[in-house]
Amino acid sequence: MIGIDKKINVFFDNQTVKSIANKLRNAGCIYAEDETQLLILEAQSLEDLLKKVQMRLAGLPLEYIIGWAHFCDLRIVVEQEVFVPRQRTEFLVHQAKTLACSGDIVVDLCCGSGAIGAALAADLGDIFLYCSDIDPIAVQCARRNITKFGGHVFEGDLYKALPQSIKGHINILVANVPYVPTESIELLPSEARLYEPNVALDGGDDGLNILRRVVDEASYWLSPGGHLLIETSEMQAPKTFEIFANAGLSTKVVRDVELDATVVIGVNPAFN
Repeated sequence: MIGIDKKINVFFDNQTVKSIANKLRNAGCIYAEDETQLLILEAQSLEDLLKKVQMRLAGLPLEYIIGWAHFCDLRIVVEQEVFVPRQRTEFLVHQAKTLACSGDIVVDLCCGSGAIGAALAADLGDIFLYCSDIDPIAVQCARRNITKFGGHVFEGDLYKALPQSIKGHINILVANVPYVPTESIELLPSEARLYEPNVALDGGDDGLNILRRVVDEASYWLSPGGHLLIETSEMQAPKTFEIFANAGLSTKVVRDVELDATVVIGVNPAFN
């Protein structure tokens, strides 16, 4: 891809670039300069650039416009109507990587774009990766990110989508389940509230409905000593800890203040 400086010199003048950055800033884009550069790099012409800028000014998430999101040093393909991977979820990936080994069976439930699974496969290499999501659009998107790593993506409701052959053999089970309480959906930033699928956000009355279902069946799918890792909010962490512990998992909560990221980790007993 042509470099940003050369592209500006060849296709766009500096005044146009400054004007775009100012428009984005006035529209509330905190990282207006960075977004301007990304839009320029992805634009095929001045007309295409101006079209992309108008889409951004209208509120469409940047990742939908450029077609990808930066996640764990990867370019994750992101299609419209698919949950955009968040930077804080990189903490979940880092926690899983410290527990995984070569040859492990790794499962990413509620995989969305497949960002978590792709990041684990890219770093760990020799793993058996399975991902699932109930949303067919997300499954289609995840396959674009996962297949190149030799992973498999299935459409269906949580564990029902997975092959029975891995039941009781999963070493690492990661899930970034929907955990926004239903009444709090309307408080989300407009980019999420208006453009991302509700099924990827709404976790029910207390935000933990899907999480409970994942935890309830986890011990049947995990290998003895296998790990379950779920992202949650700091406020929900105590209740999530309780749900894990009541399911018989040895449980701990880890947090990264800088990323505002909270992960609950459960270990399946060596003998059920």
